[in-house]
Amino acid sequence: MSRIARLSDVLINKIAAGEVVERPASVVKELCENSLDAGARTVRVELEAGGVGRITISDDGHGMSREDATLSLERHATSKLRELDDLFHIDSMGFRGEAIPAIASVSRFTLHTAEADAHEGTKVTVEGGGPPTVEDAPPRVGTVITVEDLFFNVPARRKFMRQGATELKHCEEAVVRLALAHPEVGFFASHEGNELFSSPASEHDPRERIAAALGPASFPHLFPVEERRLGVVVTGYLASPEYTLPNARGLYTFVNRRYIRDRGLISTVQRAFQDYLPAGRQPVVVLHIDVEPRAVDVNVHPQKMEVRFADARGVQDAVSAALSRVLRAAPWLGSPEAQAANPQPRDAAHYAHAVERFLTRAQEATWGAPLPTAMDAPGGPGAGSGASTPSRPLTPSYFTPGGGAQGGAFPGPFQGPQVPGRTPAFGEAQPQLNEAPPPGYFAALRPMGLLGSRFHVCEGPGGTLVVLDPHAALERARLTSYLRRLDGDAKAPPPSLFGTTVDLSLAAVKALVDGREALLKLGVDVEPFGGTALALKSVPPGLEGVEPRALLEALSRALPPRSAPLDVTSLAEAVRVMACHAARRASSSPLTDAQLRALLGELDRADFTPPCTHGTVVVLEMPLLELERRAR
Repeated sequence: MSRIARLSDVLINKIAAGEVVERPASVVKELCENSLDAGARTVRVELEAGGVGRITISDDGHGMSREDATLSLERHATSKLRELDDLFHIDSMGFRGEAIPAIASVSRFTLHTAEADAHEGTKVTVEGGGPPTVEDAPPRVGTVITVEDLFFNVPARRKFMRQGATELKHCEEAVVRLALAHPEVGFFASHEGNELFSSPASEHDPRERIAAALGPASFPHLFPVEERRLGVVVTGYLASPEYTLPNARGLYTFVNRRYIRDRGLISTVQRAFQDYLPAGRQPVVVLHIDVEPRAVDVNVHPQKMEVRFADARGVQDAVSAALSRVLRAAPWLGSPEAQAANPQPRDAAHYAHAVERFLTRAQEATWGAPLPTAMDAPGGPGAGSGASTPSRPLTPSYFTPGGGAQGGAFPGPFQGPQVPGRTPAFGEAQPQLNEAPPPGYFAALRPMGLLGSRFHVCEGPGGTLVVLDPHAALERARLTSYLRRLDGDAKAPPPSLFGTTVDLSLAAVKALVDGREALLKLGVDVEPFGGTALALKSVPPGLEGVEPRALLEALSRALPPRSAPLDVTSLAEAVRVMACHAARRASSSPLTDAQLRALLGELDRADFTPPCTHGTVVVLEMPLLELERRAR
């Protein structure tokens, strides 16, 4: 008896599904690519239960005949390849003929399609890779494919699925990638009736599609890039160094309209930006690289997300040249004519660009000596030792009452420039000298714009640049207000009705129930709701809209023991937790001018003595002339 046997088609398809269908997002990607290959001008994606419960992809493409609809469920049946040479000249998104049979083998699959002007449509149903059921259906424009109960017959694969929210984010990202590659096609995605992504065709201004994917705040920061060389064309958009992200989520590279992850290309983009971005920030770039199909192999990865270039160095050089040309020109700084016509935006951009260069490139102190550190501060451990201290990258930090800089949103140590004969101004990061702002300091600031879509750039008295961190500022203001109400110095406003139930760990529930009296004193009202659930009935003003589970879990660890007196000292840690969560919610989006002005007024009345969870203030201040001298 032979030991080798041919695998059944059902088993072959399930093996293929392990490579092609990694998660619901893989289904969304493969089926949407089929829609694009069918000439669709509109693609709609509807999801349930993060895509595991149901995925419906509908398009207005050319549809299929009954024969093609049936053949599409057979492995390696495709309309995109005919002979061996076609494999080296691929100009379609799909070409292997594996996706549909693989998806149908691990789901309850329904396909409804019709060709243009057909009098009758076709409906094909497959359950778990079984034999297809083909029946008549009303004619429709294009194709609708529904995939339900993904991996229902492969429980080992299904248990590896992440939580619904995680799978949903991957599905949304799959749609975004295809939408960025095809701005001439309208893409719409929803989850259980709630809109996730909506972008009509925007082929005349691709920035509209990028703004739909990355947020409208990115639109004014986008600038076109272009480089044309023999065999390589690079086009797309980059965002100015004033608009960055903490991760590489805004870096998209496409080769012949196919989203790819290529380490060489990503490194090339990051190297082009390295002199323009502060540490820890990533550029926002959407690049389209068009090469002769024969010069790139897309058949090197099951999900077609990696490619192999015939001339990888040539492609990287073209990308580097395209980006470097725009970055050197710095169009976001404006022309002299534009500056004369409207100087304030030019000044804001100039300030932001200068401070970013300053924060990342300045390495030596004002007079060429190494930067002083906390060890060299007056009264510090290294004072008078005569030991030399290596210079450090000049990056800002918060000041903390009582000494000691604490890193917050600004990473790394910073000791400001020491100019002989001048007392450091407030915010120049001399911790022991900046325990409180001068009266009216914040009200005198003139807001000028946003830095990195987060920090507020202001002009201070006497021509100084002030960079303000809204999270730390809001945290300081909320901490002051909560402590004053707790201490009886201010009339407590009525708590905000909240009304939600939260499932928590058993230890957290016990701590919160035991500490209910302390919570009520803080303005937080909770009640047992059965099992490990609590009903959150009200919160202090400023905490509306916070994530209740995270807030209550943090409070459960911050409450004092039951025997402790309920005073400002014992409740200080819990107040810091509330202030931090209130600031996190309020600073999740850029502040409006009115909100920023109100916050500056609160900071002038705030008490900077009690420590916050994430440091004390808030600001880095730098004289403009000194900044200009050091940023050259």
